[in-house]
Amino acid sequence: MAKVENLTTMLENAAKGRYAVGSFSARYTKLIRPIVQAAMNTNSPAIVQLSEKEVVRHKVGVKEFADEFYRVVKELNPQVPLALHLDHTKTLDVIREAMDAGFTSVMIDASEKEYEENAAVTKEVVAMAHPRRITVEAELGKIGTTDFVETDTDEELYTDPEEAARFCEETGVDCLAVSVGTAHGVYTVRQPKVDYERLETINQLTKTPLVLHGGSGVPSEMVTKAAQIQGGGVCKVNIATDLELAMLAVVGRE
Repeated sequence: MAKVENLTTMLENAAKGRYAVGSFSARYTKLIRPIVQAAMNTNSPAIVQLSEKEVVRHKVGVKEFADEFYRVVKELNPQVPLALHLDHTKTLDVIREAMDAGFTSVMIDASEKEYEENAAVTKEVVAMAHPRRITVEAELGKIGTTDFVETDTDEELYTDPEEAARFCEETGVDCLAVSVGTAHGVYTVRQPKVDYERLETINQLTKTPLVLHGGSGVPSEMVTKAAQIQGGGVCKVNIATDLELAMLAVVGRE
């Protein structure tokens, strides 16, 4: 029986095993099947995700995306844990739509707001989600970008460890995206980096699983090190650009 779940057990197991679960932005419904198939081929848990900006940019409906995900799962019957996650989303109506459509996890991204407002809207989403056994991801700090697909600005502000601990305790959020040096999109002039010391400090102050956004283009050894930090690293790594570039190469649109 195929197992579609929220992120709780998936990320708990990742923390215990000192690895990170890949969270892949399909962006198009046609890429859902390859992601699920790859998870089966590697016997690995995986998260399939879609963001609010991708809904607009790629003109794919939230329910349409969820329906295709569950169709693929029914057809392939994977025996690995899978989750359906709503990535960077600012609009509560879109989050509600995703919950109703069968998403098992959602992300409220209010990171551009002041701390108090970010915490308040995150608590609101947690209150909506938890009674339905849906997990919630939030973001604290500002993760930069190079392609403006996930975020509106390239502004970057590293996550403050003590503020992260307070935020997690106040909101009850299930996992937290932190800004530690990576960026969304393709690395061109700037090079990827990870502030491992900051990650370790955040993990010492909170038990909430941490998420590394902007995983595309980050050398695998850096991702591995971020997941295997003594005392806890990241449990979830987002991949979007690498997946789309691979797809474009296959269809000759590099």
